[in-house]
Amino acid sequence: MIPAAFEYARPTSLEEALRLLRDREGEAKVLAGGFSLIPLLRYRLAQPGILVDIGGVDGLVYIREQAGEIRIGGRTTHRAIETSPLIRGVSGLWSDAAGGIGDPQVRNWGTIGGSVSHADPASDWPAVLLASRGSVVVRDLERERVIAARGFFLDTFVSAIEPTEILVEIRFPVPPARTGGAYEKLERKAGDFATAAAAVQVTLGGDGTIAAAGVALSAVAETPIAIEAAEAALVGARPGSEAEATLRDACATGCRPVRDSHGPVDYKRAMAGEMAVRAFRRALARASA
Repeated sequence: MIPAAFEYARPTSLEEALRLLRDREGEAKVLAGGFSLIPLLRYRLAQPGILVDIGGVDGLVYIREQAGEIRIGGRTTHRAIETSPLIRGVSGLWSDAAGGIGDPQVRNWGTIGGSVSHADPASDWPAVLLASRGSVVVRDLERERVIAARGFFLDTFVSAIEPTEILVEIRFPVPPARTGGAYEKLERKAGDFATAAAAVQVTLGGDGTIAAAGVALSAVAETPIAIEAAEAALVGARPGSEAEATLRDACATGCRPVRDSHGPVDYKRAMAGEMAVRAFRRALARASA
């Protein structure tokens, strides 16, 4: 199909972009990498009056450590995150997810801000944000808001971003010592959306038990979801088959899949549990290294 007609603007500053969103509130859409938005335009699932392309806005591409957090600019590409020595040095979870997104073209052009803003329940970054207890920074002309990831994803393709705001930064805490994370997903073919995916982060205490845990799933509910029952059950547990069984059951029962072309409900529940256990094992190995 051909997209409906729209105006196009390419601002050169964040203030100019935000002013356009305010002046055209309700009819403007932000374009970053475009891999999420362009298909919606093509099939007329989105019909903005004006497309605000922030590809020329400076100051939104960076990866840095600040105030105990890793901070990533909203226009930073998946590829930049995948190859970042800083990310690789602090979080296998984030490196895993970045390296498995789409194909090289998507990773080279798509942005983390665009992906998170899109709030697709089957995309990769939301579960990673939830498991690592990250946050999202948004701005409009008057203020900046920091929104915890666990309050950001409201419904399918619906987030807490207001129509006059732009996602400018992603943050997550620098993991403490003896922390490991991993991301596992089941996909029908390389580059496909996941049938089920799991992000797991664990911190080991001095006695070898699990001192902290983050567990989140993608593609098995109307939004990405943190499995808080699994997190609570893992804390204080000793790694092993019993912890794995608890994690598997909590993820299988805590998700809300629907039947579609990726498979029936029972299969997706089983795969959610399996992906979580696989991620848990790799996370533990990294935490112990």
